[in-house]
Amino acid sequence: MAYPGSLNPNQLQFFNSQGYLVLDSFVNPDEIKSMRNRMEQLLHDFDSPSSVIFSTKDHSHAKDNYFFDSAEKISFFFEALHELDPVFKEFSSSKNFSSLLSSLGYKRPAVVQSMYIFKQPGIGGEVVPHQDNSFLYTDPQTCTGLWLALEDATVINGCLWAIPGSQKNGLVRRFIRDAEGVHFDRPSPSYDQKDFVPIEVKAGSLVVIHGDLIHQSFENQSPNSRHAYSLHVVDTDGCKWAEDNWIRRKQEPEPIYVS
Repeated sequence: MAYPGSLNPNQLQFFNSQGYLVLDSFVNPDEIKSMRNRMEQLLHDFDSPSSVIFSTKDHSHAKDNYFFDSAEKISFFFEALHELDPVFKEFSSSKNFSSLLSSLGYKRPAVVQSMYIFKQPGIGGEVVPHQDNSFLYTDPQTCTGLWLALEDATVINGCLWAIPGSQKNGLVRRFIRDAEGVHFDRPSPSYDQKDFVPIEVKAGSLVVIHGDLIHQSFENQSPNSRHAYSLHVVDTDGCKWAEDNWIRRKQEPEPIYVS
């Protein structure tokens, strides 16, 4: 039986060529409503004496234990939802999800990071050009980003942008954690904004992102929010998690069964 997550040869060819793929209607409106309602409940119940703002420009947040520990708890910028919250875990445990990972060639995949991204009107900030393998490095490299639109994503409200085919140029730098804290191992290259294309999608669509694809998003300039749920997957079969990654888990992530 073919599931919506199972990729056909044309989809695989597009992904391998362009470095990303859009899967329309990957989840239905009821699933979207369930995740958004659950996040509203988590927000309602949330009580914290301090907050940490995540930024791809300013890395001061990365010196905070709240940031370091976020890989294994639900933190508010909302990570580890895929492991600790039943509503979000249902999505990453679904047959559609595992079928997609199987189609991409994963043998023993595991979600190592998940984030609920609000991108609120007026304050939903810019995410500068980056590659996911920079932050979640394995040897060999196996990271794939999965970006689920919980609301329509447009140029005006801060959709993803990418340089098609840029994954073929390989990884340009890494974000490492050492005795000095966390930092990139080299400066960022300069990118020509004319090379980027917008990836506008409807709510329920899933954007699959190669770990070496250069991608970014801009500020939300609309009067509406742009909610999304983002996950990052690596393989744990024949791959080694880099010891100098910024995420250092106390327990290994639970693998996802793929047929």
